[in-house]
This record gives sequence, C-alpha cells and structure tokens, in this order.
Amino acid sequence: MSYERKIINDPVFGFINIPKGLLYDIVQHPLLQRLNRIKQLGLSSVVYPGAQHTRFQHSLGAFYLMSEAIQNLSSKGNFIFDSEAEAVQAAILMHDIGHGPFSHVLENTIAQGVSHEDISLMLMERINKEMNGQLTLAIQIFKDEYHKKFLHQLVSGQLDMDRMDYLRRDSFYTGVTEGNIGSARIIKMLNVKEDHLVVDSKGIYSIENFLTSRRLMYWQVYLHKTSVAYERMLISALLRAKELAGHGVELFASPALRFFLYNNINKETFCSNPDCLENFIRLDDNDIWTALKVWSTHSDKVLSTLSLGMINRNIFKVEISTEPVSEERKKELTLHTSQQLNITLSEASYFISTPSIEKNMYDPADDSIDILYNDGSIKNIAEASDMLNISLLSKKVKKYYLCYQRLHR
Repeated sequence: MSYERKIINDPVFGFINIPKGLLYDIVQHPLLQRLNRIKQLGLSSVVYPGAQHTRFQHSLGAFYLMSEAIQNLSSKGNFIFDSEAEAVQAAILMHDIGHGPFSHVLENTIAQGVSHEDISLMLMERINKEMNGQLTLAIQIFKDEYHKKFLHQLVSGQLDMDRMDYLRRDSFYTGVTEGNIGSARIIKMLNVKEDHLVVDSKGIYSIENFLTSRRLMYWQVYLHKTSVAYERMLISALLRAKELAGHGVELFASPALRFFLYNNINKETFCSNPDCLENFIRLDDNDIWTALKVWSTHSDKVLSTLSLGMINRNIFKVEISTEPVSEERKKELTLHTSQQLNITLSEASYFISTPSIEKNMYDPADDSIDILYNDGSIKNIAEASDMLNISLLSKKVKKYYLCYQRLHR
C-alpha cells in the first residue's frame, strides 16, 4: 500500500518523510492527533498573534530533526541499529503526548501535582499495550533505562531535538527572529564520545548562539509579562470555577472539564483512577475556551469578570520587580478591587496574583554541553567559550511579577 508513506510539508523544515509502519501508526494515533487541538504556545498569541501553531506540528518537527541527527551520527561511525533509530524517533514523536490544554496552567489548577511527563508516560504505556509491545524500546529510551545513554540525551537533554524544534518553530511563528537557532548546523556538529552526546569544536559558535537565543526566547516570548498575566487570569478563572463547583454551583462545562472541576484530583488519584486519564485525553483548548465564553455571563461576578477579560483580552496589569511584592501593596490592591467591583476581600484576591519566576539558561550540573576537540579532549562549554555570557547564563535570574485587575480610578 504505497499511500502509507507520508510526506508532510512543514513551513519550518520543508518536507518531512514519515515511513510506513510503526512511526506512521503513531502519527495517525488519536492520542497524537489530539495535539492538533492544543496550541504549542498556549496563550502567547495574546502578544504574538502569529503564535497559532500546535503541539502536533512541534512533535513532527522534533521527529524530523531526530531523523537528521540519527543519520548524521551514523555517518560519523556511531553505530545505531535500525531498531534503535526507530525507537528514538518514536520516543520523540510521543514526548509531548501528555500535554493538556495550556499545560502548565492545568498542572496547578484542575489536577494538582500531575506533570505532563507523568501523563506522557502513562499514555505511551497505553499505546504500547495496543501495539503489542512495539514501543517497549522507545519507552526504555524515554525513561533513560537503555544502555546507550546518548539516545536518551537526544530526546531529553541540553541539546535535545525537542528544544531544537521549539526554539526554531516558536521563533518562526512569533516573528521573534533573534530566537532562530541554526538547528541544522548544530545537528551536523553532534557526535558521541564515551556514550555521551558532545559537540565538535567547529560548532562552538552555533552553541553560543543557541544558548543566547534560548535566553531571549524565554524572557521575550515564554515569560513575556503580558502572557504571564493572561495565564494568571486563566488560573484564577479555573480556581474560581473549581471553588464554585465545590459548593455545588451548577456550571457549564464539557463532560471532560466537568470531571476535573467537580472532583478533586491529585497525583495519587490520577494514577489509580482510570477515569482521570480517560477524561484528560478528551480535553483540549476548545473545552476551556467554550467554558470561558459561557462563564462570561455567569451570575458569579468573579467568574464572569475573569472569563470576560479572557475572551475580550482585557488583561491583568503587570509590574515586574527584582524584589518580592510587599504585603501592604497586596492588601491595598485587594481592598481597592473589592470596593470597585463590590465583592468581598476573599473574592477580590482572585484578581491579584504574585508569581515569581526563576530561570537560568544553562545549568552545567543538569547536563553539561561538552565540546569535543580534534585531539580527542573534551571541555565543558563554559570553559571552551570565550564569551562572557556563558557564566552569566548559568546565573539564576529571578523576577517577581505582580498581576492585578485594571480598574478605573
């Protein structure tokens, strides 16, 4: 059946070839197709209107880069069996399968303490059962239980194909061109030494550029203050909905969203009650937006104000500081909000949020980027680089955000 070999045209990498058999079956699987209904960048389109690409597109891009990496490493004499190549490609295709809509928002609101990595693994195990164990090797590599450690590094590490794709793709769709990394060149420079992924010394400038671009994308796109504020509004709206549901208030919600609003789900419940996973895989961005549209006219003032703000892009105001927000300032804002909206102080607290975000772009302890020289010696990028930035990149930057409802004085 010749039509089973698929060629997909991707705006970032051009033609992506998916061989028939296991890899094509994964792409066709309903659990991977669900990622078509989840945006890669969640709410970032509030700042960058072009950021409309999906997690499915990202998974295909990471798969394409993995195919390139395998080919390149093999050409340098690193022996990779066909079965290993297929398994590592399968692992990268499924690495994001456990993401829910606006993934990090849900991790803190409707299901406590369940990470998307946990869910990805549960779903991989499930597909593996359906496919009679064909994914066993892919899962071993994903969990870093396979003896060739460098294969896991390609799926999850400082220079993994996940990062290579999302930095390039997110930069393309947001229009933030400074984030555009030379993924093709970095992949050409990858090598393996003592079962560890390394970079040939010719690639050092590409790595410097990669680390700098990553920092820029984090603060300019992923942690942009307007996106953070918008996300905080969504968290508040969902927490309020959950509180009302807990008091028996009738709320409109799709059956899957309803399950999470009207039940308290933590990690233990999620892992032991199969209904949790069933409902989770029915959730996508549409469930949330549809609920917000209906909630925007709800009689509860907190829920309707937050939901309407989400729908009409009336976003929390944000201030960023290097110091934590004082209790006085929070009290003053809460009081002002409660007077303006004519709600109680505890209700007004839904309109004030003070997240702090800490990020360093390079953590040598985490998984160092090693440079391989022609004489066979290896140096960490921080030593090898003559750019001052590497030492700066490993410094943790902490920012305190104060997000609050815009009110007319």
